Amino acid sequence: MIERRNMTEEVLEQAPPAEDSYKLDNKLISSVRLAVATADSARLLELLQPLHAADIADLLEQVDTAQRREILLLSSEIVDGEVLSELDEALREEIIDFLPKEALTEAVRDLDSDDVVDLVEDLDEPTQEAVLEALDDADRVAVEQALSYPEESAGRLMQREFVMAPEHWNVGQAIDYMRANDDLPEQFYHIILVDPRLKPTGYVTLGRLLSHRREVPLSIITEDSFRTIPVTQPEDQVAYAFNQYHLISAPVVDEDERLVGVITIDDAMAVLDEEHEEDILRLAGVGEGSLSDKVINTTRRRFPWLAVNLITAILASAVIAQFEEAITQIVALAVLMPIVASMGGNAGTQSLTVAVRAIATKDLTGSNVFRVIRREVLVGLVNGVIFAVVMGLVGLVWFNSFDLGWVIAAAMVINLVVAGLAGTVIPVILDKLKIDPALASGAFVTTVTDVVGFFAFLGLAAVVLL
Repeated sequence: MIERRNMTEEVLEQAPPAEDSYKLDNKLISSVRLAVATADSARLLELLQPLHAADIADLLEQVDTAQRREILLLSSEIVDGEVLSELDEALREEIIDFLPKEALTEAVRDLDSDDVVDLVEDLDEPTQEAVLEALDDADRVAVEQALSYPEESAGRLMQREFVMAPEHWNVGQAIDYMRANDDLPEQFYHIILVDPRLKPTGYVTLGRLLSHRREVPLSIITEDSFRTIPVTQPEDQVAYAFNQYHLISAPVVDEDERLVGVITIDDAMAVLDEEHEEDILRLAGVGEGSLSDKVINTTRRRFPWLAVNLITAILASAVIAQFEEAITQIVALAVLMPIVASMGGNAGTQSLTVAVRAIATKDLTGSNVFRVIRREVLVGLVNGVIFAVVMGLVGLVWFNSFDLGWVIAAAMVINLVVAGLAGTVIPVILDKLKIDPALASGAFVTTVTDVVGFFAFLGLAAVVLL
């Protein structure tokens, strides 16, 4: 036991550091900045080489432009294709323009076709041409053909590196083919079976392939999850199919149903993550963007929705102005009316978030929309009654007025019911009008809850208290 424990300890002492020890942190960033400041390229390479490509991309995003250029001057070899793929789109063009042509050629040479498409599709034409010139002729033709498909479609998302086999082959033939082939994709999950017209008819996982005898026909060990994806299908629908049907990979077919590529789960989940991130940003009215964006670009994206918010705030103020006399006579109204509007806005945002998420995941459809609306209205009613009792007591105790407590209680119920209704109906209507509900719903819902809240509270107050 003692010998075995000592041997284990010795092995652990000699083992290389765990990969986690190389994760990006403030200490490492400070060391990189020091190496840049002293132009110590050897030290810089020593710090960067153990890092994962994603960590190098994060590092380049976190330093300023001057330091980023110094890093590239001192160690351009650390920027390979994987690093370019991981970089924020706002920085890719800057870094590609700064890289020597030889470094760029080396960086993109080993990328899969889908990664190259993702790399170049958002670049300007001169930079795009520079990347394409770095490719072999066959790879360039494949990338250019992928770029001919609509943006955000399966054709842009797919990779052309895949393994296919005739549908009449058996396990042994497939294994022998793969052993003899030097051009297999670096990573793949299925062997796609095709008929003589190159139409996919099924696929076999590598696990099932290796667990059966050589003479077993591939056609009898195919997966039930098999489905094809049209090359023009929008990528959000592709991601939905992967998530809904638990796909690992799926063949992509052209208009003649012939196999032209394959989409793998990592690309589909990346699209799903991007969709979720965009929804979160759009709900806040900031659209797409990143911390690397320039001030002018960020300002342009945010300005329109701030302008819309200003217009809606003026509209709410116009409602308040109609009850100026009541507010002048009863100062308590000015104290309490923000509470009604705030509660309505929060309740509306809750319903809105649920509705937008359900629309994105296709859980909210025409078949259940009225049930969901009814549920949100009832939730608003129940919450409204509970908080109406609370605010009624607050109005009674704080201002010693039963009538004021009754007025704010009634306004609270009305506004929370309307918030539940608006938070569900508005995104559904915008979706029907082909307007992104995540981007546009917030301003409309806030307007409705503010206007209704102020009008209900001040209107009831004018009738009851004056």
